[in-house]
Amino acid sequence: MNPTENQIFCTIVPPHVLDKLAQAEDPRFFEPARRTLEHDGALRTRRRVTALRPLDSAAGTPSEKPQRTIFDSGHVEQLPGAKVHTEGAAPSKDATVNRANAGLGATFDFYFKVYGRHSIDGSGMPLNASVHYGQKYDNAFWDGEQMVFGDGDGDLFLDFTLPVDVIGHELTHGVTQHTANLEYYGQSGALNESVSDVFGSLIKQYALGQTADRADWLIGSGLLAPHVAGTALRSMKSPGTAYNDPVLGKDPQPATMDDFVRTNRDNGGVHINSGIPNHAFYLLATALGGNAWDRAGKIWYDTLTGGQLRSTADFAEFARLTVATARTLYGDGDAAQSVLKAWSQVGVAAA
Repeated sequence: MNPTENQIFCTIVPPHVLDKLAQAEDPRFFEPARRTLEHDGALRTRRRVTALRPLDSAAGTPSEKPQRTIFDSGHVEQLPGAKVHTEGAAPSKDATVNRANAGLGATFDFYFKVYGRHSIDGSGMPLNASVHYGQKYDNAFWDGEQMVFGDGDGDLFLDFTLPVDVIGHELTHGVTQHTANLEYYGQSGALNESVSDVFGSLIKQYALGQTADRADWLIGSGLLAPHVAGTALRSMKSPGTAYNDPVLGKDPQPATMDDFVRTNRDNGGVHINSGIPNHAFYLLATALGGNAWDRAGKIWYDTLTGGQLRSTADFAEFARLTVATARTLYGDGDAAQSVLKAWSQVGVAAA
């Protein structure tokens, strides 16, 4: 499948969180949430309409350095906005611009230095991002061509450039778009979200030099305001425990198939059921030890990019392919056995 045939609108904050906030009594909470939901719904429709527009990749020999451009949307919902930073320029006086630029760079460096991948499309695609998008916009997203960051409402969500794993998560949707192109519905959609969480976390771990046992395995740590009862948007270590707040509600992610959520919302629960493959990866990475981007990450990356993964794959298909990939890479030793065990622990048959 051509990547342009399945372009999707991927946001870091799940619709179920915004739905809960939209029902709050305090206008500080419901007004930004409702605006964000309305925006995201309209843009999802627009992405479906324009999905067949070709994507531009970099021409010539891909560089070993990123080509980043940061734009400022000026608190309106227009893209890309005014160009405010280009590759190699001096740091901006705007910390948000600098964080966006650094996050794009951290993601490029990870994929290139760890897996030899030249940018998102593998061919040196320029990395563009717009900051200060909209008024109190409570989200960040990859729109199929660029990154977009809201400033958050300041009451529940802070600036969306703060967590580097959020940036890595969203850009990884671009990697998936250009490789397996997992359909954004049901279990294949949950795998799409999970792959972004996996590599978002690995990008943060790589940037911080953390081994698997020292990582927090949280997605979006530092994004929630200090008074919110929660640590992040999601936990790969313990799905369902990232937050439990009177306003945000409780993290609904399951850790195993026993609690798989069947719903028509959120494209069949893609942000919820991603907790299951997320947890499988956490179990594998901590069982293997060391740097999670080495063996565990390599297995997931080769499975995603190897050409065997169907766009409609469910958890079981993905699991079987990860076992096969582990055997191809490392033989039928501890890596393959650990992959089998991790999937078994979350209730997915991988054999």
